[in-house]
Amino acid sequence: MTTKPERPYEFVSTPEGMVARVRLRGGSVLSSPLLNRGTAFTLAEREALGLTGLLPTGVSTMDGQLRRVYAQYNHQPDDLAKNLYLASLRDRNEVLFYRLFTDHIEEMLPIVYTPTVGTAIERFSHEFVRPRGVYLSVDHPHQVETAFRNYGMGPDDVDLIVATDSEGILGIGDWGVGGIEIAIGKLAVYIAAAGIHPRRVIPVVLDAGTDNMALLDEDMYLGNRHARIRDDRYDELIDTYVTAVTTLFPNAMLHWEDFGAGNARRILSKYADACCTFNDDMQGTAAVVLAAAFGAVRAAGTRMRDQRVVIHGAGTAGIGIADALREVMIRDGLSPSEATRRFYAIGSKGLLTDERPDMLRDFQRPYARPAAEVAAWSRADSGPVGLADVVANSHPTILIGTSTQAAAFSESIVTDMAAHVQRPIIMPLSNPTSRCEALPADLIRWTDGRALVATGSPFDPVRHNGRDYQIAQANNALIFPGLGLGVILSRARHISDGMLSAAAQAVAGLCDATSPGAALLPPVKSLRAVSAAVAVAVALAAQAEGLAETPLDHPVEQVHEAMWKPIYPEIELI
Repeated sequence: MTTKPERPYEFVSTPEGMVARVRLRGGSVLSSPLLNRGTAFTLAEREALGLTGLLPTGVSTMDGQLRRVYAQYNHQPDDLAKNLYLASLRDRNEVLFYRLFTDHIEEMLPIVYTPTVGTAIERFSHEFVRPRGVYLSVDHPHQVETAFRNYGMGPDDVDLIVATDSEGILGIGDWGVGGIEIAIGKLAVYIAAAGIHPRRVIPVVLDAGTDNMALLDEDMYLGNRHARIRDDRYDELIDTYVTAVTTLFPNAMLHWEDFGAGNARRILSKYADACCTFNDDMQGTAAVVLAAAFGAVRAAGTRMRDQRVVIHGAGTAGIGIADALREVMIRDGLSPSEATRRFYAIGSKGLLTDERPDMLRDFQRPYARPAAEVAAWSRADSGPVGLADVVANSHPTILIGTSTQAAAFSESIVTDMAAHVQRPIIMPLSNPTSRCEALPADLIRWTDGRALVATGSPFDPVRHNGRDYQIAQANNALIFPGLGLGVILSRARHISDGMLSAAAQAVAGLCDATSPGAALLPPVKSLRAVSAAVAVAVALAAQAEGLAETPLDHPVEQVHEAMWKPIYPEIELI
């Protein structure tokens, strides 16, 4: 008979707050990031934990430590150095890192996550210091369960796992094993924004190889040194991963991040009914854009069912947005076919039509326009049906960009759209700023302040005719942390469209876009409050749909009580 091994420390919630029960002594305490509080250990704690003489004599408060580390952060020469500094801080004092990040979340979100994490991914093999997470190889699928067992977590210890195969990292593509940094960064946002406990999450990279020749030619590259595997061995790795984590951690939500277009939707669809699973690139992006659309439609005084939508960039994210908007239109009273006809999706080769269905991905086909309809359009030339042709003939009320084509929303296209709708809703969502389809200042000027704008990148307010126009950032961080918290608290078996719509409605309800110049979405600096509101809405939606294993009797109170706070816990010696 085997006995459960004693853990070096564990965290227990008591009526008085969080308590850390600690078996470790001496230098092992200082080497444990979630336990270590450095110079904030009191003299009595130092004596009890065997730390006497291992720290400078002075005792710091957390506020004093925060002033010190924030000054050190600001002394870093560039954004990558700041990212690496914060990673180093997290590796030695995790509570202090999260307190710093939470206090400065608007400033540090672009450093901890996108866009700077992209540079950290590119530099992963060069800057590697300490492993975090679980590294799984397509060459060794039999080791998947062993890897998770080695991580040392029990079946009730894990709430959330973020996994990536690194094929579609941000806007930079295939970066192999370095993609672990995107999973780590994503979890940092979950923890800071929604208070998910840092001890109850696992970042994972599924190393299927890479087609990035620069990595394969790099002597220091730490991943599998072969081309990306795309055959049955890839599916075997994914299936082995899902089987292992759902067996070992039955309560964990599985988050898929930055998978390539050929796999993202396929994987989500395959496992959606088998476990609680979520793809942020598809569902999170769609939900935050849906939130912006809710606010914009309200400000325009119209209904969702009355919109005509052009999606410029018919990939995973773009079609995911179309699916979410279409679902709301159906709930507004349109039939599925009527709702689908409200959309015009433009891919790399122009408007999607049914003329060549073999050229379309399965998820694009529902949005293909009849070729006969397009043949009757008035067009500038006989080439591919481009954005200008679509806008001129469809007269959209909503224009969404997920194309990564800078300046695709030209002045002539925008003014043509604005000539047919009083409050054009325009969302150039591509990141980074250099790939944005249009700049907010131009959109406001070209429409004389009538445009309702949301962007993917952060932008300063736009001054026009004596009024400041706040520019909403459609940042997925407004959705996924609170969604995760709501799912975890309710123990939802699956994530439904209704839960995602509830999350979007909760975000939209936190600001009044009907005021002149007001933003369509709440600011990133209020992520903690936003996440709490989203968690409540998601948990209640899961409960209403019969998906919640744990109903919440007092959801607002229970959500706020459940949110981990980055403060040093009381220490109990064992």
